[in-house]
Amino acid sequence: MRTLKVALLGCGVVGTEVARIMTTHAADLAARIGAPVELAGVAVRRANRPRPGIPEHLITTDAAELVKRGDIDVVIEVIGGIEPARTLILSAFDSGASVVSANKALLAADGAALHGAAAKAGVDLYYEAAVAAAIPLVRPLRESLAGDKVNRVLGIVNGTTNFILDKMDSTGAGYSEALEEATALGYAEADPTADVEGFDAAAKAAILAGIAFHTRVTAADVFREGITEVTAADIASAKAMNCVVKLLAICERGVSADGTESVTARVHPAMIPLAHPLANVRGAYNAVFVEADAAGQLMFYGPGAGGAPTASAVLGDLVAVCRNKLGGATGPGESAYAQLTVNPMDDVVTRYHVSLDVADKAGVLAQVATVFAEHGVSIDTVRQQGREGDASLVVVTHRATDAALSATVSELRTLDNVRGVASIMRVEGE
Repeated sequence: MRTLKVALLGCGVVGTEVARIMTTHAADLAARIGAPVELAGVAVRRANRPRPGIPEHLITTDAAELVKRGDIDVVIEVIGGIEPARTLILSAFDSGASVVSANKALLAADGAALHGAAAKAGVDLYYEAAVAAAIPLVRPLRESLAGDKVNRVLGIVNGTTNFILDKMDSTGAGYSEALEEATALGYAEADPTADVEGFDAAAKAAILAGIAFHTRVTAADVFREGITEVTAADIASAKAMNCVVKLLAICERGVSADGTESVTARVHPAMIPLAHPLANVRGAYNAVFVEADAAGQLMFYGPGAGGAPTASAVLGDLVAVCRNKLGGATGPGESAYAQLTVNPMDDVVTRYHVSLDVADKAGVLAQVATVFAEHGVSIDTVRQQGREGDASLVVVTHRATDAALSATVSELRTLDNVRGVASIMRVEGE
């Protein structure tokens, strides 16, 4: 029985864990696959760093040459980013190797082209680790629910932002303090932009929407707002409504203006009721709800980041891909037959929490309410608190389109009695 050879691209936190588990659990992996697997090369940027447990003769700085070797069966890509990852993956396909990737940014930007290249070469492209690390999510959507109709995917898919918002909620800390603690604990990168501005979650949302709705969705199709503008006042307002603030990825089916079925994908902070299971997802954990016609509501929960959890997902894909290699087959590829329209954020319908700073005098509330009514946005509740000539006015709406709410807020900003719009936050999960 021949040995399957694996090339590893990247040896950072995740790559190191992948190499360690492949070495220490070699016998178990061979038993599960049906043949031995051998780590045949590890491509890194700097060869002179100590890498305990990885034989020096496996280390190379020539990733391009490694993936073109004719004896490589599977390439594991954990270097991230668009290039050189894309070029290396395409080269691996050309050389007959299947690919296991954790690269959410690349898949969200160019997944269709990668799937097409894999199909043309007759090899696999697996990427469970690209979304929510160890949580099985991609494969259930791609395979377990392949016979069902998925209507909605709603969840927390970024551990860094969940830690920050949870810390703000539980301790009363401001955003900057919570981010500083997340950085000190290793949850946030030195440059946290990808996490706190929602880019990471948007890439994952694009991948999930594409699989769930059999439609090509890229990161550019996903509406994105980060958490940098979330304040302690927003957290307090959420508590007053028996809610918490979470950064949510929401992908759902809808109907376009012409009556045809469509989808939307968005990432933004939102208030969700304490009674909702997502409200109790603490720290750096992730959780995703999937709603389908026949299966109903499913929830996937667990650690969404970290070396070992991500390596777990990578190795699960490795086992599947190696089994396919031995059987002379490939697993499921891209399913984009539906090609539904991706609607803009303006068409999304939800509830809103709008906080205004206004003059504390008679008639202001009526004036504000009139503006909401003129734009077709119905008010559910109003809360006003005066403070030395000014007042804080909090309006919670019924469901309305994002376009209607935006028009309302634009007009509110022009009123003399409105000092400013302190915050706007969507209300979800009810």
